Amino acid sequence: MKKTLMLLAMVVALVILPFFINHGGEYGGSDGEAESQIQALAPQYKPWVQPLYEPASGEIESLLFTLQGSLGAAVIFYILGYCKGKQRRDDRA
Repeated sequence: MKKTLMLLAMVVALVILPFFINHGGEYGGSDGEAESQIQALAPQYKPWVQPLYEPASGEIESLLFTLQGSLGAAVIFYILGYCKGKQRRDDRA
């Protein structure tokens, strides 16, 4: 029980602490930062490929990014659960 509460407190701290560390700061994506660095270092650079789909707004782009991350997490945790269940089944046999 004590271990569970300690882990829960650590998770809550990891979620809330960044809001206080960089209070009032601007959160930006790494894509935009990389694009500005490339333009500063090599203004003549042209991308090799174009995106297959360009979202209509930033909100849709954020939604798709979140869905992609959620789907990836679901796959990872499904595999972990499957392996854990298989291990328990093998231990019982």
